[in-house]
Amino acid sequence: MELMRMMYAPFMRKSSRIMFMDPASAELTKYAANTMLATRISFMNEVANLCEKVGADVTAVKLGIGTDSRIGMAFLNAGIGYGGSCFPKDVKALMMTGRQNGFAMEILSAVESVNDQQKSVLARKVQEAFGAQLAGKRIALLGLAFKPDTDDMREAPALVIARTLTRDGAKVVGYDPVAHETAHVELGDSIEYAKDWQACVKDADAILLVTEWRELRGIAPSDLAAATTCRLVFDGRNGFDPAGMRAAGFEYHAMGRP
Repeated sequence: MELMRMMYAPFMRKSSRIMFMDPASAELTKYAANTMLATRISFMNEVANLCEKVGADVTAVKLGIGTDSRIGMAFLNAGIGYGGSCFPKDVKALMMTGRQNGFAMEILSAVESVNDQQKSVLARKVQEAFGAQLAGKRIALLGLAFKPDTDDMREAPALVIARTLTRDGAKVVGYDPVAHETAHVELGDSIEYAKDWQACVKDADAILLVTEWRELRGIAPSDLAAATTCRLVFDGRNGFDPAGMRAAGFEYHAMGRP
């Protein structure tokens, strides 16, 4: 409690009316901050899924609502769900706090449910693309960690994707700049681990962008086309330029983009 109070004290001093935050408020502030961000992520992922149904572009929607000063641009990127330790843990903790006090946090229940389902979206897209012919297909996962610049695999969408596709008989190969060892702890030898992105995509039947590492979203479509005969890409982070991918001959599927 004291640590939380110290963390938020600088912000409290900015107000002439609030000079001290009591322990209960400090605890709820910490949980509420992360769960608010998690809520924004799940909301935009729902919007992205609706965009695919109606033919809208979620990146345009993001720009439209993000320019509203009441909303802002932060945490409005559509994708395949949040992971790591903070967001999942704090959502669960605030829900538990509510239950312990006889209060159901219904919005957070929906946030968690949406996020759990969103982690399976790319796998479902692959399943729909190959139908009953998925067994034996080689599926390349570009990125394994739950976010860039970490080797953290806790609650990573890549785990759900890999386990779903291997269960269906696909051969999954993954590449991550730093998370191979932590991924192996979670997935063992159920998937292959490539030494670089070129080796990962070389003999692939489908390519999935799972983590938006700068190295991976910076791959030029022409370089990707030169590295593989595969022309089927599922972009889970909207990291590639759709026009560039299609110009290079790829069948390109993004999140919430026509």
